[in-house]
Amino acid sequence: MDVLVLIGRILFVPLFLSSAVGHLTQTKQMGQYAAAKGVPAAEPATAGSGVLMLAGGLSVLLGVWADLGALLLAVFLVPTAVLMHAFWKEEDPQSKQMEMIQFNKDISLAGAALMLFALISYVGDDLGLTITGPLFDVS
Repeated sequence: MDVLVLIGRILFVPLFLSSAVGHLTQTKQMGQYAAAKGVPAAEPATAGSGVLMLAGGLSVLLGVWADLGALLLAVFLVPTAVLMHAFWKEEDPQSKQMEMIQFNKDISLAGAALMLFALISYVGDDLGLTITGPLFDVS
């Protein structure tokens, strides 16, 4: 099981790490897009979301308090789905469809992150192939 969870962790994080790089290196441009979507304090929110994705992604990947990392990713994903992909506000059918896909992707990934949080927190130090054990104990 340890190897399967490690492979799952490796496959789960590339999206977050590559997005974090974009958020942190193109903060102004991405902040302008977020502002157009109605995100308050868009530029600082963009930088903050980049930090959440980077910290959460590296934590899950390296197995350093991976439960906390998974929780950070969920904390990023749910507000992002609601604020950035509000398909219910779109009038153009194609835009509505694209935003719905992105909304569903973010909500699905949030669910996966919460399951990963629960798994790591529940199994504890028995998981193996991590640098540290979990920060939380939900057993």
